Amino acid sequence: MPVPPFVLALRERVGHDQLWLPGVTAVVLREDGPRPRLLLVRRSDTGEWTPVTGIVDPGEDPAVAAVREVLEEADVVATAQRLALVGVVGPVVYDNGDRSLYLDLTFRCRWVSGDPFPADGENTDAGWFDLDALPAMSASMSARVAAALPARGEALFTA
Repeated sequence: MPVPPFVLALRERVGHDQLWLPGVTAVVLREDGPRPRLLLVRRSDTGEWTPVTGIVDPGEDPAVAAVREVLEEADVVATAQRLALVGVVGPVVYDNGDRSLYLDLTFRCRWVSGDPFPADGENTDAGWFDLDALPAMSASMSARVAAALPARGEALFTA
């Protein structure tokens, strides 16, 4: 996975020490047909199907980051509709020894345009899935999707 330049700069100073980073998950729904469909990408590092995820750049609004990540990773234009879930992911230890904790902000997003494909090399596949035929996902990713499915509602907080 490409590492954002600001994280590389931090790593020069802190080495492999744990970083606390803001992250986003974009649960993108396409509702222009008879049944809503969910955008998922297959991660190139783990092979798992997930919604689009990414790191918020310094000073970037998290909802803007979610929409940016969808465009970068899947070449799909989306609009953030609401904050659905807030939680902590990690600690994550990468193959090179870097450690991170993420404050994940999960957004429900609406498809605007575009046909998904793995646009930036972070994923090997991308596509729309019927909500009744989703591929297997981790419990964490399934919880993010479930929190974002209702069109309205208050954001949930993991304990």
